[in-house]
Amino acid sequence: MDFHAIDVVGVRVEMPSNQPIVLLKEIGGVRYLPIWVGAVEATAIAFAQQGVEPPRPLTHDLIKDLLTALGADIDSIHLTEIKDGIFYAAINLKGGVKVSARPSDAIAIALRTGAPILASEELLTEAGIEIPDQAEDEVEKFKEFLDQINPEDFLS
Repeated sequence: MDFHAIDVVGVRVEMPSNQPIVLLKEIGGVRYLPIWVGAVEATAIAFAQQGVEPPRPLTHDLIKDLLTALGADIDSIHLTEIKDGIFYAAINLKGGVKVSARPSDAIAIALRTGAPILASEELLTEAGIEIPDQAEDEVEKFKEFLDQINPEDFLS
């Protein structure tokens, strides 16, 4: 399976459904991958992106701490496929162990550990959206929106 490196652009709330999405971009490419996530996961991703450290560890911080305590390192996160509208991912540990995960959880953990996020060619072909260079100003507007939003905005 062929994989491409992905950057996390950010999290936003999609209107009118009020559903949070995480927007990913293919590094060195023109494809974007929007994944709908839950409010808790959206907050966890936004916290990690903004460097917010909660007073007590959130679930994804706890997972990172557990991996560190066990001496396990994450090699990469793979966003693998979409089936019946559901996205699938795997957390790949060094040493060959793979753990199935929801993409939102895998992304939140990757942002905390610095692990690379990779998306399969099949997933990018099926669910990716091509945004040509001339639309970059729209992406900049989205990034400006992200700069103004707080993780607490995702809590209901």
